[in-house]
Amino acid sequence: METDRERAHRAWRNAERIKKLSDDLIKIGPWGLGLDGVLAWVPAAGSIYSLGTAGLLLYEGAKAQASTWTMVRMAAYMLANSAMSEVPVIGWAMDTLFRAQLMAANALQRDIEARHGPAPAADEARPQRQALGATR
Repeated sequence: METDRERAHRAWRNAERIKKLSDDLIKIGPWGLGLDGVLAWVPAAGSIYSLGTAGLLLYEGAKAQASTWTMVRMAAYMLANSAMSEVPVIGWAMDTLFRAQLMAANALQRDIEARHGPAPAADEARPQRQALGATR
C-alpha cells in the first residue's frame, strides 16, 4: 500500500515530466519551448493540450492533497493558458511565451516539498530488482 508521502512524491515526479514536456523540451537561455508552445499554433490542438495537462496537474494535486491555495493557483495558471490558446495569432504567441504548465507544476512541487520533503530521484524511488542467484 502506498503511503501519502510516496503518492505525493510520485505526483512531484509526474509534475516534473509534464513541465519538461510542455515547456522545456528545447532550452534557449533562460527560456524553453515545449509541446505547449508548438501546439499553440495549431488551432484546437493547443487548447486540447492545455486542458489535458491542466486536468493531469490538478489530478496530481488532488492525489497529493495539495492545499486549496495551491490548487486555485494551478487552476488560474492553466485557465489563463487555455484562454490564450483561443485567440488567433496574438493569443498563440502569448501562449508560446506563457509557461503555465511550468508555473502550475512548480506550485505543486513546492507544496509537496513543504509537506513531505524533497522527492527522491526517479532512480531512487524504484525498488532495486536483482536476479535471484545472479552473481558478478
